[in-house]
Amino acid sequence: MHAETGAARLAAVDLEGLMVRYQQADGTAAAVLVEQLSPHVYRFFTSQFGSSTEPDDMLQELWLRIHRVRHTYRPSAPLLPWVYAIAHRVRIDNYRKRHRKSREIWVSALPEYANPSRDASGVRGFDELVASLPGSQREILRMRNVDGLSIDEIARATSSTTGAVKQKTHRAYRRLRTLLESQDHSKP
Repeated sequence: MHAETGAARLAAVDLEGLMVRYQQADGTAAAVLVEQLSPHVYRFFTSQFGSSTEPDDMLQELWLRIHRVRHTYRPSAPLLPWVYAIAHRVRIDNYRKRHRKSREIWVSALPEYANPSRDASGVRGFDELVASLPGSQREILRMRNVDGLSIDEIARATSSTTGAVKQKTHRAYRRLRTLLESQDHSKP
């Protein structure tokens, strides 16, 4: 019953007119839009997360994005589908961000070995392991761990995206881990 009351109250407001006024820099119209739409969009976000703080963050991100792209709203179109399309993208981006963080492996430094070639037990040294990586992965590991560049700096230096740099770094670490594990299993 509460949702019906909220929906009826929302239907009574000229949302499209408020948005047009917001596009024309009417701060009052923007405040009314935020007041009217936020509870509905908040419920949209909490349907995925429950009572965590993420719906609050996503609601804030939604209004920032709406503010940045308010010029793209067409006055002849209904407002709610436009707002919910943006909310959907915010929710997807938040999901990806959370899962990317949970999969990232933070390595403060790569393992170092005293002897870069095979040691007395026949185990391959670090330099030999890194040499087995593709050139682009070796380059990124060097920039990241030897030169101390950030992911963004590496992306600019290699004319790549930060996502591609992160992916190459992850693959390089995974390959090194596999090589190191195979060495451990080959030891007597």
